[in-house]
Amino acid sequence: MNNQLSMALHVKSKKRAYLAAMICGSLLMMPGCGIPGLRCAQRGAEMPGSYNWNNGSEYFNASGVDESVDAANESHSTATVDLKAADQDVVATHLNDEDGDDAALAPVVGDDGVDATDAKDESRFASFIKAASFAQPSQVDNLNQDIANPSVEEPGELIEVSPEDAEPATLTDDSVDLDFGLTSMEFGITPLENSAQLSQAAFFDDPYLLGLITQALVGNQELKILAEEIQIARNETYARSGEYRPFVTLGAGAGLEKPGRHTRAGAVEDQLEVAPGKAFPDPLPDFLVASNVSWELDIWKRLRNAQSAAAMRYLGTQEGRTYIVTRLVAEVAESYYELLALDNRMLTLDKTIEIQQQSLKIANAKKEAGRGTELAVQRFQAEVRKNQSEKSIIGQEIVEVENRINFLVGRFPQPVERISVEYVDLNLNALSAGVPSQLLQNRADIRQAERNIAAAGLDVQVARARFYPSLTLSGGLGWSAFSTGYLFRTPESLIYSLAGELVGPLINKRAIKADYSSANAAQLQSIYEYQKTVLTAHIEVVNHITKIENYRRSIEIKKEQLESLEASVDSASKLFQNARAEYVEVLLAQRELMEAKMLLIDIKREQLSAIVNAYQSLGGGGF
Repeated sequence: MNNQLSMALHVKSKKRAYLAAMICGSLLMMPGCGIPGLRCAQRGAEMPGSYNWNNGSEYFNASGVDESVDAANESHSTATVDLKAADQDVVATHLNDEDGDDAALAPVVGDDGVDATDAKDESRFASFIKAASFAQPSQVDNLNQDIANPSVEEPGELIEVSPEDAEPATLTDDSVDLDFGLTSMEFGITPLENSAQLSQAAFFDDPYLLGLITQALVGNQELKILAEEIQIARNETYARSGEYRPFVTLGAGAGLEKPGRHTRAGAVEDQLEVAPGKAFPDPLPDFLVASNVSWELDIWKRLRNAQSAAAMRYLGTQEGRTYIVTRLVAEVAESYYELLALDNRMLTLDKTIEIQQQSLKIANAKKEAGRGTELAVQRFQAEVRKNQSEKSIIGQEIVEVENRINFLVGRFPQPVERISVEYVDLNLNALSAGVPSQLLQNRADIRQAERNIAAAGLDVQVARARFYPSLTLSGGLGWSAFSTGYLFRTPESLIYSLAGELVGPLINKRAIKADYSSANAAQLQSIYEYQKTVLTAHIEVVNHITKIENYRRSIEIKKEQLESLEASVDSASKLFQNARAEYVEVLLAQRELMEAKMLLIDIKREQLSAIVNAYQSLGGGGF
């Protein structure tokens, strides 16, 4: 009777448990589950269809405003180009306005000007952004798994549009011809549409510089550190990929147990027999060989999304390394040209000292002939000593720049081999900037920001899945016995178990809501970081290329000034030799000439630095 009653109570308790589980499950599966709404990112500035060189201001030359170039620049700045369906759509349009115009992929440049791409095709990344719903929380569940799966996506992959499918753009004028100083440079009609497509070996033609760049890519310590960071990110992705697979363990164990005679276990054991007439051993051995399985069914794709987020960050670290490579190439080249500038400053001082020593000899001769004074001799002598002292300062600067290069290439202090060249007339390759939308393809830091947005969107999905119940299956199979002789007897020693667990939050979800809101905030941060990166890239290109042109014009005017100053020094020296000019006039003329030469070298260094940095800001050098 008691057994029947206990069985009935057990059945009732099981029914109640099943009923409670059904009620909890229904509550957990209700729409929303108390999930807060996502906050939306503010729309960023639209990327322009063309660069606005010099911010629309006029260029100046020796005679004032260069009307021809200014007019061409104005027409280029106001040209209307139909730029659609590019990855600037990621932030600029689809953040808060799903019906906004699509932005541009890099247009195809043909013989007739600039062609615009068709708006029908969108990049996979832009599709992912809309599916991840940074603008509308109701679409969060529609995640584009093609993007979340790194196995089908190459870093920086964008949809390419064939020239046959492209629609011609409308331009108010022909493509603009701007001479950016060193060689002829045309925008729109160039062998390559964008200089970022040039490799380092094609852009830099100095064998010594190319050798330094090659050594830097192999020996630079920062690149080695970044390589290990990439390895860490790869390992994190690999670890995440195992979380949604079953965990299987296999083990064996042995032990002894001695229950007290006056305990339930001891009293029961005292009444039982292993076999007729044979009691249990005292103490009781326990031998076990078993395998356990645990598997959390990823029904809400929480674990897969976490793995995909780690994969996106891994791809982002690769893009980050590519960006550091472009910066490293630019730093090595910039330091190299600074070294050439210092060499030319030293050469200028040597020539100036030589001229001043000639003037010193003339002053001494005039003094001995009674036609001059000691004052002129001492002034010339002081000027010579001043410039000789300046050579030591420049020598120290050369050592520091050489060691900066040595550090970048990963070697200890040593001389840096370099060419001997007339620095002011040094020429580099022409630059072609293309259109702003091409930065989305060429700039590694923009591609890294895209990966970070994708990873942040997946993190939101992971945090959202925590509001829903998780289902875990567990089981075990093995053999257990008090003696090794009985251990593998089947079915007498066989043990097994199977269980399923459905667990989900019901009351007090504050921690989960906080994590979800934090993931949303991190998502918005990544979007704003993307906007900032695109804006920075555009401004860098305009600053550097405009600097190239303005400094080129300054160099042309400075050369004319030098011609006049050289003529004035020659005239002053002859007049001083013939006692028709004072020594002060000669000193001033020589000093002005030297200062003008030094300033010209500095301007040239700034121009070369702008060319190198413009190449880097366009995305070049990351090969």
